[in-house]
This record gives sequence, C-alpha cells and structure tokens, in this order.
Amino acid sequence: MINFFNSYSKLPERFFERVSPAKFKNPKLISFNYKLAAELKIDVEGVSEKELALIFSGQKILSGSEPISTAYAAHQFGHFVPQLGDGRAHLLGEVNGFDVQLKGSGQTPFSRNGDGRSGLGPVIREYLVSEAMYHLAVPTTRALSAVTTGENVFRQNVEPGAVFTRIAPSHIRVGTFQYFACHNDFEGLKELLAYSINRHYPNLEAIESLPLRVISFIQSVGDAQAKLISKWMALGFIHGVMNTDNYSVGGFTIDYGPCAFMDEYKEHKVFSSIDRHGRYSYKNQIHIGQWNLLRLADCLLPLIDENKDVAISKVEKIIPTIIEKFDNEYLKSMGSKFGILNIIDSDKTLVNDFLSYIEEEELDFTLAFRNLIDLFNGKTCFYPNISKLESFIQKWRNRVTDVSSLNTINPLLIPRNHQIERAIVQANNGDYKIFNDLKKALQAPYSENSQYSKYVIPPKLDERITETFCGT
Repeated sequence: MINFFNSYSKLPERFFERVSPAKFKNPKLISFNYKLAAELKIDVEGVSEKELALIFSGQKILSGSEPISTAYAAHQFGHFVPQLGDGRAHLLGEVNGFDVQLKGSGQTPFSRNGDGRSGLGPVIREYLVSEAMYHLAVPTTRALSAVTTGENVFRQNVEPGAVFTRIAPSHIRVGTFQYFACHNDFEGLKELLAYSINRHYPNLEAIESLPLRVISFIQSVGDAQAKLISKWMALGFIHGVMNTDNYSVGGFTIDYGPCAFMDEYKEHKVFSSIDRHGRYSYKNQIHIGQWNLLRLADCLLPLIDENKDVAISKVEKIIPTIIEKFDNEYLKSMGSKFGILNIIDSDKTLVNDFLSYIEEEELDFTLAFRNLIDLFNGKTCFYPNISKLESFIQKWRNRVTDVSSLNTINPLLIPRNHQIERAIVQANNGDYKIFNDLKKALQAPYSENSQYSKYVIPPKLDERITETFCGT
C-alpha cells in the first residue's frame, strides 16, 4: 500500500525516539484525500474506510514503517526551551520524498506530561487551512486524512478525539538545529546540515568548503522563507505561533495551530489566545521570519569557523542581503495584487496608501482586493469615502494599464474563521456537512460558484472570531 522509506530513522538514535502510537477504542474515518494519495503513489484501491481508519490512527502499522518522534528545541515567544520534540506526533516514514506523520496519536517521550491526544477541532482546522493554502499556491504541508478515535479529550471543553495525517516535505525545523547546538553536539549539527541540504537544497552539495556550504544554506533558507511569508502577507494570513520549532528550513508552512485569515484589515491583528503582546501579529511576521533565521545562523556558527568572532563576521556580511530579500519579496507579492509586475521602491507608498484606507474603513481584506478590477474601471460601490482613495487611484493608474488578470491573483474564497468554527461545532456533533462543503469550495478559491457563495461572505459583527487556540 505504501512503499515506505525511512531516511530520518537512519540518522543517529539521538535525533529521535522510537515509539508506537497509542491505542484507541473505535477509530472512524471522516476524511481521506484520495487525490493526494494518488499523487504520492499510495495505493488504496480496495482498502475499506475501516482499514484506512486503523492505518491512519496508528492502530495498524504497515510493513516498512518505523514510527518515531523527532527531537527539537525552540524559542517559544522569544524564550528558549532546550527540550521539546514531537509530543503528540509519530513520523511513520516517507513516501516519494514526503513525510507521513500522525498528529494527536498519543504520548511520546517528548510529551512533557501532556496526553498526546488531539481534539477534533484542531484536526478540522488544519485539514481545511492546509488544503486551502495548497490551492492558493502557498508552500505548505498537506492533509491526507482525519480520523476520530472514539474517545474524548479535555481542553477548553470536552470534545471528540481525532488523529490527523500530515504530509510534509520534511519536519526539519530551526528548532531541530537548536537542539543540537544547545548540547554542543557539533557532529549532530553536521549530520543534520548534510541531511537538510540533501533533502531540500541538493544543489549546495557541490560546494566543497563547509563554511561556504553553511553560508549558502542560511541564504537558501532565507530566500525560501522570504517568499513564503510574502505569500502569507498577500493573503492576509496570520500564522499565530512563529516559534522556531514552527519554522521549516524547507520554506513551507507548518503547524496550523492558532492560525487565521483576517476578515477586516488591521495591520497589527493578532488571533492567537496566547500571543498577549502581539509578537506574531500580521505585520510583525516579516521581522519574526528574519529573527528566526538569525537563530538558525547562531546554531551554525561553529561550522563556519572555530573562532566565534570570525564566524559572526562572515554571517554579518550576508545579513543585509537577506533582510532586503524579505522586504523585496513582500513588496513584490503585494504589488502583484494591484497588477504591478515591475515593482519599484515608490510602489511602497501606493501599497501602504491602500492598506491604510482599508484599515481606516474596516474593509474586508480579501474582498477589498477582489473588487479592485471594479475600482480600476470606475465602479466604486464597494469602497466608502471614495475621495480618500483619489490619490491612490491616480498613482495606480500611472503604474498599471491592464488589470484583467487580477482575479487570478486575488482570491474570492478563503477559509474564514467563522466558517471553520461552524464546521468544528457541527463536526463535534457528528455532522460533517460544512466541513465537506468547505473542502470542495476551497479547491477553487479564485472561481465564482453560486453553490458556495455563502462561504465568500465576511462574518457579521456577532459572528467574528477574535481568538484562535493552540491544539495542545
């Protein structure tokens, strides 16, 4: 069924712990991504839903699978924690270059007294948002399956337990490097670096000098993350918990905990219930992306030069270029939403003028951009106080002559918080209609479809979701 490859479990034993998933009473399949399975060459022909539920809740371990939980550390909200790891996840192995990981599958040696379980709500959220991100062309982990366990878990409330199967290009995080760095395990760092390069940046393997290879690796991770975060920003997406253990060295979105897409635009918008100081607000994501990258560089200093000051001086030479890359990618992504292809520095003013306007008028971020074709053509009914926009419109028309392709850049449909919440509430009562509707609707986020038009509408004031929660 799955031809597993287990490259990570071939690394030294200190990289992970071998551990089996928990036993659950009555696993039931609620969703399986057959199209993704086919892309990965996972053969499920003739496999019943009952069998799929057993496999993707960890009750049946397939031949060739070597379940492990990986070790890592992290800066969490700026504070360093030297020992974290997969507290509720089991990596089953790899298929065609992608990790197959169970989440919510029980305790591991890294659980830190947690139960290792997941409620159904976080599983529904990650399934919907990660698949939406994929169809919005944002590098991301994917959803293969969701299974209920037949047991309850206790978080803010009692809710059904569930297991999510995540497909990822890898699970290597900045926090993975921090784990070895804080233990002064330089051999471990070298092995992890070689593994990461082989998996994500094989073009760097030709660089014979280790210091130059390290520098190029930092730059490559920076480039990938700059592009990723710029895509988040262009969609109004807020990750919510950009700790270094949620920052992939492969440059894709991972760990959809207290994440959300903005409705009304606020540049310092925060959703996460535990982000009390706005560290991971919408506007701060670029700065945190840069900060996290510097933590990766900190880890790799011993591989650049034995003399720390010399190593730091070498890294400092590339930092301005990396910081500039983040800023340029953001401006490029935002400029494309207005139809500007040859972005120049003065376009910052144009972008900021529009964002200031929609924040002042409390306009929906997604629909404010989706209606730009009408605005360009003089149809202003969506935009109140149009006089405030006159300067912006003039600048815009001086920069752009053709906006006909904007509806392929600015989506109509995003996974809105209130609709996800409705899907979760309904699912907790055993009804998956909204969940299944949203799954289908989010596969075509740029297209108008009357069948799913209700999912386009922003929430009413009393429907707004102002807080989202971590699933642990």
